Amino acid sequence: MVITVCIGSSCHIKGSKQVVDQLRDLLSRNSLDDRVTLTGAFCMGDCMNGVCVKVDEALYSLKPENVEAFFETEVQSKFNVKDIKGETVKSNG
Repeated sequence: MVITVCIGSSCHIKGSKQVVDQLRDLLSRNSLDDRVTLTGAFCMGDCMNGVCVKVDEALYSLKPENVEAFFETEVQSKFNVKDIKGETVKSNG
C-alpha cells in the first residue's frame, strides 16, 4: 500500500505536516511502517476541502483532526482479517 500526502502550498496551509506526522506515528504504533509506503507529492489537484491524500489510487481530503478515523477505516482495516473464532488478527498483506 502506498499513501501519498500532498505537501503543496495549499495543503501545507491546511495542515499537511500534521497529517504526515500523525500517519507516520499511526503506522509505527500499528507495526505497519514496513508494509505501507508514506510519501509526499506536490499539488494533486484537489485541495479545496482539506489535505489531499491518496491511498494507492483512491483520493481523499483530510484534516488533521480526522486522520485517526481515516487511518482506521482506510488503512488499518485493509490489514486486519477475522480468524475462524471471529477474533481480529493481522494479515500478511
